Order: sequence, then C-alpha cells, then structure tokens
Amino acid sequence: MVGRAKKSALTTFLLPSIVAASLMLSACQKEDASNENEISDTSDISETTDALSSANLLTDNEPAMDKPGSTKLSAEEKLITTLSRHRWTLMSATDANEKPMPEFADINSQVTLVFNQDTLSYSVGCNMVSAAYELQGHALSTEEVMSTKMSCSDLDMVENTLNTLMLGSSELKMEQGENPVLTQFTDDDVTLVWSGKLTPQAKYNSKGETLFWAVNAKEVNCDMNGEKQCLQVRPVTYNDQGVKVREGKWRVFAGEIDGYQHDGMHEEVLRLQRYRLENNELIEADETTENDTDDEKYAYVLDAVIESSVVE
Repeated sequence: MVGRAKKSALTTFLLPSIVAASLMLSACQKEDASNENEISDTSDISETTDALSSANLLTDNEPAMDKPGSTKLSAEEKLITTLSRHRWTLMSATDANEKPMPEFADINSQVTLVFNQDTLSYSVGCNMVSAAYELQGHALSTEEVMSTKMSCSDLDMVENTLNTLMLGSSELKMEQGENPVLTQFTDDDVTLVWSGKLTPQAKYNSKGETLFWAVNAKEVNCDMNGEKQCLQVRPVTYNDQGVKVREGKWRVFAGEIDGYQHDGMHEEVLRLQRYRLENNELIEADETTENDTDDEKYAYVLDAVIESSVVE
C-alpha cells in the first residue's frame, strides 16, 4: 500500500506469515468463485452498472449501485461507493493557519486511506489502522480504532498525528473525475487533501488471483531489434505454512507489473495480484511456461515484496 522501502545491501528478508495469509486468502477466493459459478447456473442475475467493482461479482468493500428497477441509493450510499472504489493517497495537509504541516511534507505519497463498506483503514507507511465509520451527508465520524503494533521509529510521531486527525468528526468534499480529489476538513481545522486512484478490482472489473513470482536481477532483450528489455520471472509455490516448496522455470515476461520498479541489483520474490482482462479465463500459476503467451490477457499488480537479496 505504500512505497517500497530502501533495501540494505546483502539483506534478505522473508515474511512467511504474509505468504501463509496470502495462500489462505487465495484458497478462499477460489472457493468463492466456485460457489458463484454454481449460483449462476441456477438463477438469473441482473446486469450490474459501472459502479460495481466487477462485472458479475460484488467485493466486500464495494457496495452495489442502482440496478434497473431497484430503489435509488441515498447520497451517502453513492458517496461510500465512490470512496470504496478508490485508494486514496495524501496530496497535502495544512493546519488551521493554512500552512503545510511539516510532519507530512516528505511522506505524502506513502500516506494512504481506504474505505470499506463499514470501516476505513489508513497508514503512514508502518501500522495499518482501522476504524468503524458513519457517514451522514458529507459528515464523517469514526470510532472503535484498531491497529497493528509495530514500532515505526521516525514515523511514530506522524502516525500519532494522523490518528488524532482521523478520530472524531470531519467534513468531506468530493471532486469527481477520472482522478477524483477528496478534501477532508477535521475538527482540528486541519485540511487533508487526498487523490483517488481506482482499486484494481474496480479498474479491471474482476477479482484478483494471488500468485508469487521470483524476479531475476538481470533483464534480457525481448524484441527483434534488441532494444526492449524484459524481466525474467518464474513461479514460486509456498505451502500453507508459508514455506517455499517449489520454483518453476525462468521465462521472459514482456508485460508490466503495476507498482513495481526493477533496479537490476536485486533478486526478489513478489506477491502479485493478477486480474483477468475482458473475458479471458484465468490459468493456474504453475501452468506458465518458458514462452508464455498469455501475459497480455492479464493485468499484474504488485501486492508485496516477499524476499529481496542483492546480487554481487
């Protein structure tokens, strides 16, 4: 959710708990997909509108918009739908005197806000903080805060500041558009301006499939003229305990991974979300081959860097 942290030389890190959680989530998604297929065989499902996060599926954090013949949604429900379809990144924070708040000056791009149907989550790049919220008109109120408990070093102060600003009541102003802007006026007379970007689920109208790829530090030429450089990737399989049990063959990947920047100095294992484009069927991660031609059928989004090591 945040920008990638700088990597220390000769440092390799592994997050088995994240991997295990990802595998459990992936299994649940596959089971949900199976159940949804059974439902579609036995009942007629009316066509949803553009406000849905997917063509035939509703995700937990994206409420439905109006369907033909249904009751119109309230202003609050429409606003929640817009809020939940976007991931919000802080653009600016100004105090009661309309002066920039220095604690946010250097980290705006890693301060994020996400709305679910009943809860919102925010982070300054360390702990993930969640709170129940209520929206009446454009008035937002939050309560019942929960948070992870990592020490954030230099981010502790700004995290505490954001917690104070997000708790209680605030007023929201929405500017619609391709890249909507959300302005939040807090009880402390602080103004937070957030830039919205469609979530992958909303952008690609499909549920993501979790997969793991190892990425080689060295890129290779991948066009006839030898001008284009492409990643070398191979699938990685983990068991339910987050232990790596299998690695596939290296192959050339000519596409792009949204959110990933390759520096040519690190070999890494990435956790990705893969989204089907149009009506292409998902393939199993282990079915990829050395000369995979199906990459163009999918969009790939970086979820997390699981391992990273410097190549001498």
